[in-house]
Amino acid sequence: MEGIIAQIFNGISLGSILLLIALGLAITFGLMNVINMAHGELIMIGAYTTYVVQTIFINYFPEGLFDWYFLFAIPAAFILAALIGLVMEVTVIRFLYGRPLDSLLATFGISLVLQQLARSIFGAPNVGVQSPELLSGAVEIFSMSFPISRIFILILVALCVGFMFYYFYKTGNGRRIRAVMQNRDMAASLGISTRKVDASTFAIGAGFAGVAGMALTLIGPIGPTLGTAYIIDAFMVVVVGGVGMLLGTVAGALGIGVFNTIFEYFTDASMGRVLIFVLIILFLQWKPNGLFSINTRKLD
Repeated sequence: MEGIIAQIFNGISLGSILLLIALGLAITFGLMNVINMAHGELIMIGAYTTYVVQTIFINYFPEGLFDWYFLFAIPAAFILAALIGLVMEVTVIRFLYGRPLDSLLATFGISLVLQQLARSIFGAPNVGVQSPELLSGAVEIFSMSFPISRIFILILVALCVGFMFYYFYKTGNGRRIRAVMQNRDMAASLGISTRKVDASTFAIGAGFAGVAGMALTLIGPIGPTLGTAYIIDAFMVVVVGGVGMLLGTVAGALGIGVFNTIFEYFTDASMGRVLIFVLIILFLQWKPNGLFSINTRKLD
């Protein structure tokens, strides 16, 4: 029983990380139909921002304040990634709406540029981020150990998802985003500035990618290619959950995380990866639009 509970916790933990990574991608991909291959590099930017904040606290702040650097790293990672995402949207992405293949190639080129820029600034070798003492160790519950860092990630993801649901369904900006997502032409005819919606939404999605990068520093070292290891999984989560559906993204991330750990428990890491891909292919044969889909009303 302890082994089963541990695997379920590992699956939820993995799913929460995938959810945080895919959260911004679900918004931008669902709203603008842009295949953003540079999403992984936005994750990398968030991770390096955390590393820079840590370095600043080590060099310029008293030693007793070091554990608080993480509280500053979260908004810093969000803001910097959001600003870079906004620059990407204004300079490149805005000209590629409705051209998914062109957007794929353009954002892939941007990802290579950002990777090389990271190598030029921080070097090619991976760098480590020291976890605050508050997030070190584990919590013992019924003779089972649960890492505090993973619990922190679960809480962070829950707060981010809660904020996104509130923003989308309880604010005027969120209603405008959903209107553009469901029927862009009708929203524009009613006076909604789709350009402002596109730019702000892309920036928000990029910001959450930065927060995901910050969370990944608790798991291992970071490097210029950090995001490339997660971009495929992020797209899988979005497609399985339903493009543009936050609830579907949550369900898809947790489902993939739990099933992945279950398959790995009974086989191994490689075979578990193969089985999860097979399961996703079979699921999409049954429901091509994912778990949830957007209902629209428009003339054909």
